[in-house]
Amino acid sequence: MKGHIRERSPGHWAIILDIPDPQTGKRRRKWHSFKGTKRQAQIESARLISIVQAGSYLEPSKTTVAEYLDKWLEHIKSQVSPRTAERYGELARKNIAPLIGSIALTKLTPMAISTAYSTALTSGRRDGGGGLAPRTVHHCHRVLKQALAQAVRWELLARNPADAVDPPKVERATMTTYDLKQTGELIGAMRGTGLFIPTLLAVLLGMRRGEIAALRWRSVDLDAGQVAVVESAEQMNGTVRLKPPKSGRARTVALAQTIVDELRAHRIEQAQSLLKLGVRLSEDHFVCAHADGRMMQPTWITHEWVRLIRGTELPAYRFHDLRHAHATHLLASGAHPKVASERLGHSKVGITLDLYSHVMPGMQEDAAARADAALQAAMKKR
Repeated sequence: MKGHIRERSPGHWAIILDIPDPQTGKRRRKWHSFKGTKRQAQIESARLISIVQAGSYLEPSKTTVAEYLDKWLEHIKSQVSPRTAERYGELARKNIAPLIGSIALTKLTPMAISTAYSTALTSGRRDGGGGLAPRTVHHCHRVLKQALAQAVRWELLARNPADAVDPPKVERATMTTYDLKQTGELIGAMRGTGLFIPTLLAVLLGMRRGEIAALRWRSVDLDAGQVAVVESAEQMNGTVRLKPPKSGRARTVALAQTIVDELRAHRIEQAQSLLKLGVRLSEDHFVCAHADGRMMQPTWITHEWVRLIRGTELPAYRFHDLRHAHATHLLASGAHPKVASERLGHSKVGITLDLYSHVMPGMQEDAAARADAALQAAMKKR
């Protein structure tokens, strides 16, 4: 890999790079214009050479948005989880690229991005069934903005055109889940099925689907009445990997006596089932497992949930909504938001308050009454 500079006029330089063609091996010359001193031109030439040698070279004037997104997706893989990288790829290649992928990277404008969002909202579905949801377009905006910010850092763009575009407004959907009466009916309906214990862990502990799938007996202390949530199962492309919980840190959740009793009975039943196969139950076995001890994969839990809930008269909410039910029941019964936040594994109590403040009846009234009582007491003392 070679490069040199040539002065075109005072203060204006041509940086010439000899880049080998990856297919033929022949050298091709790439010219870059540069304005500055000779020393600055030499530094820029060295920088471009290092980019080429690192395999991240792109020719801005000819690179399309789609080509750049492919290069960025390769770069981002090492910085995010595999599932996040997969989701970024889906949004970039299936939603963003069909709309603006053919535009040259350096020609991309805020108006082109804004027009693309409008098109996506009206006719963006790949099956031709209409437009994408505002939330999906909002996710597309976040990915595109992040990708173009990297282009600015790589000095392929002078500015990020996505900074000047507002994504569509996303209306927060009303959170719906099972009330206490329905929760009791649900537990009864799931008893005797493979989802009985997963349902209890979700609706009585607020555990996420991936956390339930990854839970092992070594993390369950029935004598102390607590569960340590230390791992979560992430599934993609037919494979499952274990990773830290969503918040990035483990948490300990206290168990009510009801679920302690159910888990004791479940452990005995699971041990007996495995013994018939010549396997002794160990602390490394998964709490929620199939008859042969294999993990219940997250997608299996979802599919089985859909099948079973359709066979009841209960509303067909998502399995994840059982977690919302737990939070709702806690807060509605007067539990402190900090306690609920810790049980749910939220990184900040503000997330809990933002999501569930509507289920805390009388919260403002109680706060106003307390403040008024304190003020009245102070006035009487005076």
